Amino acid sequence: MAGGCGGGDGGEADREKDSDIALLNAALSRELATLDAYTRGWAELGPLGRRLRAHQGEYANGLTKAIRGLGGETEVEPEELDLTEVEGREGFLRLGYELESASLEAALDAVPLLNTAAPRALAASLAAGHAQHLVLLRQALGAPPVAAAPEAFDGGVVSPPAPLGG
Repeated sequence: MAGGCGGGDGGEADREKDSDIALLNAALSRELATLDAYTRGWAELGPLGRRLRAHQGEYANGLTKAIRGLGGETEVEPEELDLTEVEGREGFLRLGYELESASLEAALDAVPLLNTAAPRALAASLAAGHAQHLVLLRQALGAPPVAAAPEAFDGGVVSPPAPLGG
């Protein structure tokens, strides 16, 4: 991964770029996994799934551009998904909730670790998008409007609403 990062003297700037590329590749792997989940749940999730899937594609494209902009390579695989217990609409909503929560938490954690401005701004934007997705998923899981709104400083660790009908 570092080989395409610069032709510099191996100085601090190259190390910072390499660090940013590694963080962005980890985020890309997560985004690709979430994209895969929404693709597999497309039929179950209907218009919401299509919207979330489109956003995930945009996130993956943005991360790819950021990595390439730093001179890096994007040869990552999506994180592995365990779909053995995912059934029906509610199962895909809960899987999406879990993945979006993890992505929100990771994006917030990455912001202070990124060394360059553009990747920091991208991570902050990803965090905002994932937070919005969590609100939509809470609503789709049956939370009333007030309960669907996140707590102040929600960092992606808020549990989803109780199962539908239970």
